[in-house]
Amino acid sequence: MSIQAEPLPSFLTEPSRIGHEISITGKWVPIKKGGLFRKSAESKEMLQEWEDIHVGARNDSGVLSTEINHAVGEDAVLVHHVFKDSDALINYFSTTATEHMVALTSVAKPEMHLIRGTNIPASTKDAIMAKNIPAVFGELIYGFVKEDYQHPDYDDAIMVTAKWTCKSSDESHLEELKYWWQRVGTDAYSMEEGMLRFEVYQVAGEDALIIHEVFRKNEDLMFHLTKGTAEKYKKDIDLIAAPENYFFRGPVSWTIRTYSKFMHLPATYSSLGSHYTEPGGSMMDGTID
Repeated sequence: MSIQAEPLPSFLTEPSRIGHEISITGKWVPIKKGGLFRKSAESKEMLQEWEDIHVGARNDSGVLSTEINHAVGEDAVLVHHVFKDSDALINYFSTTATEHMVALTSVAKPEMHLIRGTNIPASTKDAIMAKNIPAVFGELIYGFVKEDYQHPDYDDAIMVTAKWTCKSSDESHLEELKYWWQRVGTDAYSMEEGMLRFEVYQVAGEDALIIHEVFRKNEDLMFHLTKGTAEKYKKDIDLIAAPENYFFRGPVSWTIRTYSKFMHLPATYSSLGSHYTEPGGSMMDGTID
């Protein structure tokens, strides 16, 4: 590690209120893609299967939030679930997920799923991996949440969940990667008023991190990318790590989608589809009065 580690500021070390909640954000694509103007039969069936799964998920008391988001500019869906705890997740995968898995995998295949929590038990990991879903598991190491964990406005907010992996090297750059993301969070807390949430999760078994950020609206994300901490620190981070997945949930503007291509972000953008949140919301996504 070529830089000098610094103590975390107090706002990055405040105890998280996530508790035992676990979130999953992942991507599914049809096994046969359609043409430029027409979706394949497999794509239509994939969407229908996820709509059916959504119904089952929203009737599950252990599922605090569920979203089926339609990808923008590609044939895919971006799904997002928040579970009350590990037991709720395992129950979901042994019931609703199992009931639909054969039909779903006959027309679609899973790509990367990013799973986040404060402490993810081995039983949870086993339940997901048993379904042959590509996944990584991240546990929270630092971050901040503004506005007392209130859920942002669905019509405007943009949620970004990404995986950054250290480049191959004779020595690990994980601590250095943590340092640079610490710099992002430290500066963004005061520099970027519209960044409502910033969390860093360490991936189990890899030199990698999952980064989760929430922005109030498009203008705040654009500032982050062009004038804020992304612009300030991305060159430093790029020297030691590379982004593998960038999942955007929310009304990302065409301008941002275009600009992110110049930043070489492997991005999937999605618009909000069928969604449901339990009364009161969750700490992972935000509370609802």
